[in-house]
Amino acid sequence: MINLELPKKLRASANQAHQVAAQIFRPISRKYDLAEHEYPVELDTMAAMVDGLSDSGTQKISGAAGGRSDEDEGPATMPVNANGGNMSALLNALETSWGDVGLMLSIPYQGLGNAAIAAVATDEQLERFGKVWASMAITEPSFGSDSAAVTTTAVLDGDEWVLNGEKIFVTAGERSTHIVVWASVDRSLGRAAIKSFVVPRDAPGLSVARLEHKLGIKASDTAVLLLQDCRIPKDNILGSPEVNVEKGFAGVMQTFDNTRPMVAAMAIGVTRAALEELRTILTDAGIEISYDTPANNQHAAAAEFLRMEADYESAYLLAMRAAWMADNKQPNSLQASMSKAKAGRTGTDVTLKSVELAGAVGYSQRLLLEKWGRDSKILDIFEGTQQIQQLIVARRVLNKSSAELK
Repeated sequence: MINLELPKKLRASANQAHQVAAQIFRPISRKYDLAEHEYPVELDTMAAMVDGLSDSGTQKISGAAGGRSDEDEGPATMPVNANGGNMSALLNALETSWGDVGLMLSIPYQGLGNAAIAAVATDEQLERFGKVWASMAITEPSFGSDSAAVTTTAVLDGDEWVLNGEKIFVTAGERSTHIVVWASVDRSLGRAAIKSFVVPRDAPGLSVARLEHKLGIKASDTAVLLLQDCRIPKDNILGSPEVNVEKGFAGVMQTFDNTRPMVAAMAIGVTRAALEELRTILTDAGIEISYDTPANNQHAAAAEFLRMEADYESAYLLAMRAAWMADNKQPNSLQASMSKAKAGRTGTDVTLKSVELAGAVGYSQRLLLEKWGRDSKILDIFEGTQQIQQLIVARRVLNKSSAELK
């Protein structure tokens, strides 16, 4: 029998994250939505608390090392059913995003680049970069969803890599201490030559060109980064520096198998927040939501709520499955994309429908519903758009290559 209950250790961690969301994030959510680009100083206290819990051993450590499973020694030493770093990170992302997803994306040492490091770093690199705050720089002005179109270059010069290029839409790009940059070591070899590099914030040649003004997640800084003869140590290339044409793009793309369930969790957290607020509004209006009466025999708003709640539950289970597979060393590219596609679509649908059903109060700033409607859209876009996720799912289901199905 499948047991869908969370184990005790994960329930405790998720509850701690929920307390942070309720007591720290929610009270300041509107403040930083209105004060775009202002650094949320309250997060420093929270980061210190997380580090304290990590040092005491009462919680998974922060940073990329927390994204590695306890059972990373290999399949031979693993238990049959492992709940490790990926599952813990997913639940923490879900709970904190319930509070405020923009603030969640601004938590020190919890950047998307940390998941990238956890996915492909060697043990030695994990030791060095395991507790840094890493953002992720992939997108460039010349492309959006086609990650293989990277034009940023990395040339080996003695004991250093020299990087040149421009990266846009880098989440936490100004605040993070390190940036995971995708660059090509030989553009003549195509996508197989694309590697990921850990670039320290103070690396010579790295600069922030500007910060973007955005529809949502205003508490999170989104930067344009310039790499102009940017020099980093030779061993800051993640994984192997060798170009394996047969393996192709799979190495760096493995990053998304970790990050897409995380983004799905963010969308699920915002979705749950909207559903809880909407349930309160409907109940106060005298609209009963019944699980014993067919939806077509209930108030239209109640029937719509039940539909959205079912979508929320399915998105939650898909994300949990993708994270569980990652912790158990099972290939999860298909499930990661399924969870991201479902959660992203559900998040935008539920938040905007909740604004509609709440009427005038939903559209006003009296509640956070309108903010969640704005915040949710990015969760359907970054880390691969809805259309890209569906394309990946189709390729996996139909057993087609990227050349065969575009």
